[in-house]
Amino acid sequence: MTENIYGFSAQTLKGETVSLEAYRGRVVLIVNTASKCGFTPQYAGLEDLYKKHQDQGFVILGFPCNQFGGQEPGDAAEIGEFCHLNYGVTFPMFSKIDVNGSDAHPLFQYLVERLPGTLGRAIKWNFTKFLVNAEGIPLTRYGSITSPKQIEKDIVKLLEASHPVHGS
Repeated sequence: MTENIYGFSAQTLKGETVSLEAYRGRVVLIVNTASKCGFTPQYAGLEDLYKKHQDQGFVILGFPCNQFGGQEPGDAAEIGEFCHLNYGVTFPMFSKIDVNGSDAHPLFQYLVERLPGTLGRAIKWNFTKFLVNAEGIPLTRYGSITSPKQIEKDIVKLLEASHPVHGS
């Protein structure tokens, strides 16, 4: 099994393939998202976290998924427009993927292998979040009901550990 996320790549909403190597050295929060879910308002909290901490080496990667109640029916253009217009999302968003089953994106196969949840390896619902340290190693998995604000303290700890502030 690979030791970190950097060996994976994914397609952006614009269809460009991006290697997760591009996020080396950053603290990463990977989230499976949906536009028509009860948890969809978490986009606002995620964007707040991103804006607040991106300059310290933090990034959020959003992965739309339609596997839970058909709550992400749109195509890439519709998803991008929805996220931007409704929540002002500026963090990277990727093309719609599966997160469970034999067609699950390899990144999510890796994440659930490293961090099984209460249902074993399966992802239970939209807005499951995986916190990855600056070395690309997944450390913590959060369920849908965990708000972005609740995760902030863990993000700050990782940012401080990866970018220590030196005294004067």
